[in-house]
Amino acid sequence: MTIINITEKEVDTIIFDLLKWHSQKVIVNPKEFLDLLRHSLSLNTMEKKRVVDAVPTLSQFQWDELTKVFTEERVKFRDLAKEHPDDIKKLLKKQQSEWLQLGDLYKSELKNKEKQKWEQSKIDDIKAQLGL
Repeated sequence: MTIINITEKEVDTIIFDLLKWHSQKVIVNPKEFLDLLRHSLSLNTMEKKRVVDAVPTLSQFQWDELTKVFTEERVKFRDLAKEHPDDIKKLLKKQQSEWLQLGDLYKSELKNKEKQKWEQSKIDDIKAQLGL
């Protein structure tokens, strides 16, 4: 089992920053959307990652529909919590764990990108020294 070394606040910050990469033609409240995405009980880690990765290409209609679906989901799970509180508690615990996994994925991706940039700058320095 992989040890996840990231806090919920760090995950929120990473995802919030990525949500701000939406098209300038789109009106979206990243803070509200972050809350809806974070607390979605129906999407797993990779599905949430697909949503975040798609942010730059989402149309206004797609943002609106995702917001609508996540809002409706929240209402339905609240209703279900009255009848099945133990099941919803399990889902909430799973959701919290998966949120940390998502943040860990992005943290690793960012670290790899930084490493690649550093390596590329070293390559460029060597090429410059060689006159290439």
